[in-house]
Amino acid sequence: MVYGFACAPANRPAGTVGSADAASKVYVAPGQHDEFYAFMSGGFNGQIGVYGLPSGRLLKIIPVFSQFPENGWGYSEETKPMLETTFGNIPWDDLHHTALSQTNGEDDGRWIFVNANNTPRVARVDLNTFEASEILQIPNSGGNHGSPFITSNSEYVIASTRFSVPIPQADVPIADYKKAFKGTISFIAANEPGKMDVAFQLLVPGYDYDLARAGKGPSKDWVFLTSYNSEQAYEKLEINASKADKDFIAAINWKRLETCAKTGKAENWPVDYVHNVMDEFSRVARSETKKSVKMLTPQSCPNSIFFLPTPKSPHGADVDPSGEYIVAGGKLATVIPVHSFTKLQQAIKDQAFETEISGIPVLKYDAILAGEVKDPGLGPLHTEFDGKGYAYTSVFISSEIVKWKLGTWEVVDRTPTYYSVGHLMIPGGATTKPSGKYAVALNKITKDRYLPTGPELTQSAQLYDISGEKMKLILDFPTTGEPHYANAILASKIEKQQKKYYSLAENRHPQVAKAERDAGIERTGKVIHVRMTAIRSHFAPDNIEGVQVGDTVLFHITNLEQDWDIPHGFAIQGAINSELLIMPGETRTLKWIPRSIGVFPMYCTDFCSALHQEMQGYVRVSPVGSSVPLTANTLKAKGQVARAAQRGITLPTPPGAGTGPVDAHAVHTTGAPRPR
Repeated sequence: MVYGFACAPANRPAGTVGSADAASKVYVAPGQHDEFYAFMSGGFNGQIGVYGLPSGRLLKIIPVFSQFPENGWGYSEETKPMLETTFGNIPWDDLHHTALSQTNGEDDGRWIFVNANNTPRVARVDLNTFEASEILQIPNSGGNHGSPFITSNSEYVIASTRFSVPIPQADVPIADYKKAFKGTISFIAANEPGKMDVAFQLLVPGYDYDLARAGKGPSKDWVFLTSYNSEQAYEKLEINASKADKDFIAAINWKRLETCAKTGKAENWPVDYVHNVMDEFSRVARSETKKSVKMLTPQSCPNSIFFLPTPKSPHGADVDPSGEYIVAGGKLATVIPVHSFTKLQQAIKDQAFETEISGIPVLKYDAILAGEVKDPGLGPLHTEFDGKGYAYTSVFISSEIVKWKLGTWEVVDRTPTYYSVGHLMIPGGATTKPSGKYAVALNKITKDRYLPTGPELTQSAQLYDISGEKMKLILDFPTTGEPHYANAILASKIEKQQKKYYSLAENRHPQVAKAERDAGIERTGKVIHVRMTAIRSHFAPDNIEGVQVGDTVLFHITNLEQDWDIPHGFAIQGAINSELLIMPGETRTLKWIPRSIGVFPMYCTDFCSALHQEMQGYVRVSPVGSSVPLTANTLKAKGQVARAAQRGITLPTPPGAGTGPVDAHAVHTTGAPRPR
């Protein structure tokens, strides 16, 4: 520590601390746990990165909208249906934003919701398993960037269209944009696991809709979201969508919309969209296509939506912990405008309207303005709060975080980021009770910060200590993908609820083998079902013969372990999907179609014991039409041979050891076995 202080540069950049001081602030001793979980969106990788704070340790990658060969997500027959959409099975998406579930405006640690931007979807991830349990496609949407944003008791996840499109879709000239293109705001029922659905949608003018925050306290029945391209440009948006002095924040009374939807004010619009759910006990995902959605308009539900003029090309819309202040981040603005919820209510009462657009009153800017933060820097984007009366805004172009005081609007501190910060995150910063300890900058550019890795460099997060008067940079750490937004929550709210294994007794998979005596093999036509068990350190069966070229072999592997952190892997030579990683008590299925004759090894891919290398076996593949019988060295097959020998009978070949009828036709079009 003496060396660290002695060698600290005399003229280090503002906002940094000495290396030894910084190290002590982020040091988490071996065997100790971090104070916070941080969940960072993976952007173009379709995943969530889970990190510990303050250490910056990468703890886990959660695949959601992506195939993931590390554990077989999207490759195993049970998980493939989670990626179903009306466009087909889509194994990728652009995951931009995260939102923790809330109770009474506080993060409660039950779930985290994430969005898919490209093919509009919202997913629920359970925080007792750290696995996606539900994915809902959003209809009538042309891009789902502005999503997901949660109401204060998790009643709804709010999602908006980034790209306005013809709604319903139609073959129209792009030049008819102003006449034919619309946007939607979707309200997704979210508080019951397995039952996510679009409760209702609101049809809005054809702008680009962006980030949102639900209100809290006095504004808890409202949601505020930014929109840009009020010019309704459809080409060269960099120029043509940046002309207006002000765009809008849409202030929506979701309680009023809910009432309108429940009292018959909405039209039922026919539209197909897909809902995918992972069953809790079979651990097999199922897909359902829904056929209609309730559509509201500003005219059918008056006084439910108002436009708040906001300079200029706003990105973030953020609500302070009291629920009074609505802060916008205008990418091209020279100020940070702050609207007052109290003034907004009075302006509605006084009908202080500038004009009306498609049935939506536009409130007067001066009538709703609480104040403006002057000279915030170039390119303000997004604001978080520390619960101590201060706000922190990321400023993209000038690469900095600006700290300013609520009520006086004065800038009290600023610190550089390295480089081009997009969003920033304070643990609980979107709630009524933020933790004013740390802020995390999510940076777009990292050149010269880490060892170079060719043309593509790592993404970056930077951790700032905000507990004092001045912000202090204390840690850089690389991140996976491109994190756009993040949430962090006290580890104590999550770590004690972790599921350590799946109960073998409760396993309802249709092809489960709950003991080695249940293992078996059976052919129906060209489909072979192998019920296999895995336990330290062998598979049962581990020798299979009688498979023919072109057969579809479905390995249904049950991990018999009932202990924490003992998964088993499975792979076979020539498989064109991925390995499996099977959690204790779980059954997972690998589909394999052999293309040539031979003897092919299979093995456990996850180190499980001192004899892990011995956890292997073979599958013999014969030509089509071969007379080699289908056999497997299961306990049941061995038992039949032994009993025959006791009676003086020699069986020429052990018969298949199926433990019950296998319906080869009980298979989804995606290949997942259908529960019986």
